[in-house]
Amino acid sequence: MSLTNEDRAILKILKNFSFDYNSNNLSKELGMTSMGSLKMLRRLESGAIVVSRKVSNLNLFSLNFENQYAKNLAALLLRKEADSSPAYVKRWVSEMRNMGIADIGVVFGSVLDKGSAARDIDVLFVLKKKYFEKLRMKIKELNAISDKKIHPVYQISSDFLKNLEKGDAVLFEAINGVVTFGERDFVNLLEKAK
Repeated sequence: MSLTNEDRAILKILKNFSFDYNSNNLSKELGMTSMGSLKMLRRLESGAIVVSRKVSNLNLFSLNFENQYAKNLAALLLRKEADSSPAYVKRWVSEMRNMGIADIGVVFGSVLDKGSAARDIDVLFVLKKKYFEKLRMKIKELNAISDKKIHPVYQISSDFLKNLEKGDAVLFEAINGVVTFGERDFVNLLEKAK
């Protein structure tokens, strides 16, 4: 089950919430024509999935966080993205889903590009502070038996939002990764960050 251009567009717009997409720059990211991108964005706008705002002669698009259907669809597409990842990434998606401690898990970094050639596995965990030590121990146990070491980035929700506001490069890289679990919470956090 691969992602369609519409799926990929919604995910790009969601994950790059601080960047304003128009049909031209989105078309380049998706490898399609500007006219095809514009038609797709208008279709998504007519379905209330995205909203546009006019700046000069450009229509800039963002996810319609006011529409619960759009938020649910975004969460579903995050799951679809994880499930359609390459086999080596899926292994780590599965490992992270079995953790069961954090609210959100996102695999990011070199494993998404290099697969098994990556030196380690970068994972963002957003969790409640009281579960930090339990998760740290679980990661330590997994690292002891795994061929690749997990390099965790721990955040509580409020720190995640503050660090996004500051423009933290690691977090911006992480949110463009593959969400392994906590898709609805992830969408809700990005809505708060917007």
